[in-house]
Amino acid sequence: MSKANRVLIIGGGVGGLAAAIGLHQRGIAVEVVERDKDWKVYQVGIIVQANFVRALNMLGLGDRAVAAGYAYRGARFLDIDGNVLKELPGDTAVDGLPSDLGLTRPALHKVLTEKVRALGIPVRLGVSFDSLCDDGDGVDVKFTDGTCGRYDLVIGADGNYSAVRKALWPEAKPQYTGQGVWRYNVPRPEGLEWADIYIGKDKGKAGYCPLTPEEMYIFAVFEEPGNPRFPAATLAAEMRRRLEGYGGILAEAARHVTDPSLVVYRPLEACIMPAPWYQGRIVLIGDAAHSATPHLGQGAAMAVEDAVVLAEEVAEREVDSALAAFMERRFERAKLVGLSSIRLGEWEMHPESAGDPMQLTDQIRKKLAEPV
Repeated sequence: MSKANRVLIIGGGVGGLAAAIGLHQRGIAVEVVERDKDWKVYQVGIIVQANFVRALNMLGLGDRAVAAGYAYRGARFLDIDGNVLKELPGDTAVDGLPSDLGLTRPALHKVLTEKVRALGIPVRLGVSFDSLCDDGDGVDVKFTDGTCGRYDLVIGADGNYSAVRKALWPEAKPQYTGQGVWRYNVPRPEGLEWADIYIGKDKGKAGYCPLTPEEMYIFAVFEEPGNPRFPAATLAAEMRRRLEGYGGILAEAARHVTDPSLVVYRPLEACIMPAPWYQGRIVLIGDAAHSATPHLGQGAAMAVEDAVVLAEEVAEREVDSALAAFMERRFERAKLVGLSSIRLGEWEMHPESAGDPMQLTDQIRKKLAEPV
C-alpha cells in the first residue's frame, strides 16, 4: 500500500477532531463528516489526567485545554462519611502543565473545534456515509448528502454506537455492564482542590470533580438492574436517592440536584474490540474501537492518544504498515484501561469478591503517566 495523502474522518467528536488536527499538522489532507447538524455535546463534566494533557499538548492544545478547565491536585478516595482514605496525587507528564484537570465537555469541544476551524479543515455537518467500498488501492465513499469521494484512509471515530464498526464488524456491539451513571453540575466549594471518590455504599460509588473556579460536577455510578429507563421528570429525585447517606462535601452538593432537565443519566455500555481495529484501509479509534465505562476517567484521553499515535504513524509509513504500528502501540494500553474500568464496576456490584479499587486506580494512573 502507498502512504495516505487524503483521509476521511467519520465523526466530529474528541477523537475525530484530534485526529484531523494531528494529520493536518503533518501535511495530510483530511476531511471530517459529522452526522449531528448542530455539532453539540452534553453539558456535563469530564475528568482528565496527565496522559490526556500530554496528548493534547502534542497537538499544540495543552495550554488551551488547561485554560478552559480547572487544574486540581489529583484524586482522593473517601469513606461514605467523607473521611479521606487515600490520596493519589497526579504525576505530571508535561513540565509546566498540570496532571489532573476537570473541564466541561462543551469547553473541550470549543478548544478542538476552534483549532479545526483555524486550520481550515473541512467539516460537513449533518452528513455521514451510505457505503464504504475498499478496493485495496483506496476507499470509495458514498455520503448521505448524495456526494461521493475517494480516500487513501478512512477513520471511524463515531463513538460507542459506531456506524463504521457496525458496517465492518456487525457482531461487535456495546453490552450493558449493569450500572448507570448520573451527572449534575453544582457550585464548587471554595478551597476544593481534589476530585473525590466516595466508596463504601452498596452497589456503587459517587463523587465530584472541579470544572471551573465556580463550578464542579457530581456523579453517581450504581447498579441499575434490568437497564431501566426513567421518566424525565423523575431524574433529579432518582439521583438524590442514590446520593442518600453520604456525608462531607457530597452531602451538601446533593442538595443542589433539583432540576430534572439538568440531570444527565446514561446506562453504562462497553465494547472492547479485539485486535486489529482495522480492515484494509478503514480503521477505528476511540470509543468506536474500545468504549469503556468511566471508572478511570480515561475515555477522552484514550481517544486523543489514539489520534496522536495514528497521525504519527500515517505520516511516516505506508497505510498497511502504519495501521499495524498503530495497533502495536495502542492495543494493550487501551485494553488495560477498558478491562480495568469494567473490573472496577464489577467490584462495586459484587463487593463480596472485590479487590482493592484504590490500589488498582493508583496502578493505572501511574502506568498511564508513562509515554505512549
